[in-house]
Amino acid sequence: MPQTNVHEKNIFVIGLDEANLPTLNAVPGAKSLRFHPLMTTDELQGGEVSVPELLDKAQRTLDAFDGSIDAIVGYWDFPVSTLVPILSERYGTRSTSLESVVKCEHKYWSRLEQQKATDRIPRFGKVDLESDDPRPPEGVRFPMWLKPALSYSSELAFGVKDMDEFRAAVDEIREGIARVGRPFEYILDRIELPPEMDGVGGQVCLAEEAMSGIQVAVEGYVHQGEVTVYGVLDSISYPDSSCFLRHQYPSTLPPEVIQQLHDVTERVMRQIGFDSATFSVEYFYDPHTCEINLLEINPRHSQSHAELFQYVDGVPNHHCMFSLALGDDPHMPHREGPYAMSAKWYYRWFTDGVVRHVPSPDDIARIEREIDGVRVDVTPEAGQRLSELSQQDSYSFELAHVFTGGSDEEDLRKKYDHCVAALGLTFDESPQVESPKE
Repeated sequence: MPQTNVHEKNIFVIGLDEANLPTLNAVPGAKSLRFHPLMTTDELQGGEVSVPELLDKAQRTLDAFDGSIDAIVGYWDFPVSTLVPILSERYGTRSTSLESVVKCEHKYWSRLEQQKATDRIPRFGKVDLESDDPRPPEGVRFPMWLKPALSYSSELAFGVKDMDEFRAAVDEIREGIARVGRPFEYILDRIELPPEMDGVGGQVCLAEEAMSGIQVAVEGYVHQGEVTVYGVLDSISYPDSSCFLRHQYPSTLPPEVIQQLHDVTERVMRQIGFDSATFSVEYFYDPHTCEINLLEINPRHSQSHAELFQYVDGVPNHHCMFSLALGDDPHMPHREGPYAMSAKWYYRWFTDGVVRHVPSPDDIARIEREIDGVRVDVTPEAGQRLSELSQQDSYSFELAHVFTGGSDEEDLRKKYDHCVAALGLTFDESPQVESPKE
């Protein structure tokens, strides 16, 4: 094992991936941080997860390391979000508690906690997946969303407007819920659950009334019990769809709405008992009623937004994760980046097909050179069927992520349109193959 400089801090990143390396290396003081990968994203998220096996793999790596273990961090959802506090407790590094993470990630328990701190949540309840004739929870009206207690990237989340769609969604959730729900129960067994969670488990389906309006994300952290919000982003969907077109920073909402978002976020994160970690809370804002409603809490910052904060504020949000893990207050800079606005765009397709042409790494590098303030990640590979891509939502397939920094919203859109045209992604649609997303 190579020796490390005594002044360097050894940071173990669970699920360290190549796509995030540029922003990880752009955090302040990165030269004094040495990043060590702790398992791959394929190991962490492929198939049905075995948490004990993952813990064993991680411990073997950490125990074999000849040096100080200064921090253990991660920026992905389950199981990474829960591995971080478990491993941090074992190796004496800083993290929020496992219980506080599960209070965020278990959608039903999270709602129970949220309603203790705010009334800005929709009506909700459990769906009995064991019933021969499952029904919506009492008092929860159509249209509504059905979703497992835990899922990746809106996997198995369905918007339904009547009983026929409700039953069809329940059937799909029943079929797929065990992949993540079963390993999540291993985590639930490690913590003391309140009486209202008796018998709920990890393979439970949540129903909640649909919310409408503008979707926004609030990013922040808790340090020594103090909740700090450092950014609010708008999430704009494709027309007539729940699928994101882009995340845009900073938010264009009125200052009084931003303040509401700050206030509700602070109350809820204190209620959950979160500390020494980053978070991202998603909301809906209804411009007609001027009301906000909390959608969900993520017990980690969004790695999807790293470039956006770097473009506008001058520092990627990974900075907060590292600072907190090392015991420091991040003190995020404000509007010190090269661009006034930034966006992450989701280039999607809404029918199945086989990818025929994908731009080469040289092609992508050329596009990024030619268009100022742009970075591109292409998702599929040539010859791949879109329906075989992992961790897609229930209604679309992601072809590429396009990050743009610009002077205003029009500038962002022009750069995105230019990128999509330059990528030249082509594929054959396959109407003869039934797609679950059509």
